[in-house]
Amino acid sequence: MTDNAFEKSPLTLLGLGAMGTALARAWLAAGHPLTVWNRGPGRAEPLAAAGATVAGTAAEAVAASRLVVVCLLDDASVDETLTGIDLAGKDLVDLTTSTPAQARARATWARERGARFLDGGIMAVPPMIGTPGSGAYVFYSGSRALFDAHRAVLAIPAGTSYVGEDAGFAALHDVALLSAMYGMFAGVAHAFALIRKEKIEPTAFAPLLADWLVAMTPSVHATAAQLAEGDYTQGVVSNLAMQVAGSATLLRTAEEQGVSNELLTPYLSLLERLLADGRGNESTTGAVDLLALRAT
Repeated sequence: MTDNAFEKSPLTLLGLGAMGTALARAWLAAGHPLTVWNRGPGRAEPLAAAGATVAGTAAEAVAASRLVVVCLLDDASVDETLTGIDLAGKDLVDLTTSTPAQARARATWARERGARFLDGGIMAVPPMIGTPGSGAYVFYSGSRALFDAHRAVLAIPAGTSYVGEDAGFAALHDVALLSAMYGMFAGVAHAFALIRKEKIEPTAFAPLLADWLVAMTPSVHATAAQLAEGDYTQGVVSNLAMQVAGSATLLRTAEEQGVSNELLTPYLSLLERLLADGRGNESTTGAVDLLALRAT
């Protein structure tokens, strides 16, 4: 098979929400024969005008191509859509948002039905899909053979990052990054709340805040190195004892400004527990272990 023939290989897409439609348009723009299906047929009409083949049923859509991409509302929707459909010999790529456990269960489910399986975690919003230079990419995990066979096709809407044979790893990477993002959003919200009632323009404060967050990002690598080595005193500049002592000023300032401390106290409480355990000369990395311990 020539490279050109491979690049133009056909595929099926189930689900035409905002993300599914963006994926469909990217594959159509690249010249791929595309069969689409959506529970509400109205969303398929614009894609039909762009060259997609619209299947009347999910079973008909699955039968049309070896590569079947699913982008539905949730894992229950995937189950509802695919139950009873012949998947033998199919390469099933699930881009539906799921948990690691759901992805692993779906991989087993697919194998039992004779299909290879790949789970995906999309690190983008729909406008980024198919847009060069947008930074969009997708985590993939599961069948390495499936990923290698279809990598060129999967890379058209967004970049690809294969993270392992464990089908749950794509969802785990996805949720881990999103969790860090929401933690950052919490800090940003607290920072803006502190200045909200003062004569400080949010637009003037924003560049300072953004630059500060960027300056703090190398701490991610320091934390990773300490976790890998098991030495939480490695390279410590501001130790846990100093940070806990300084946290009193953060809480007092919030009180003075009439700002709730509910976004700060959960993390600060973990640091206080570490200090009480006599780990004042360490960094804050021990909080990772406290969180993991609570989860077991």
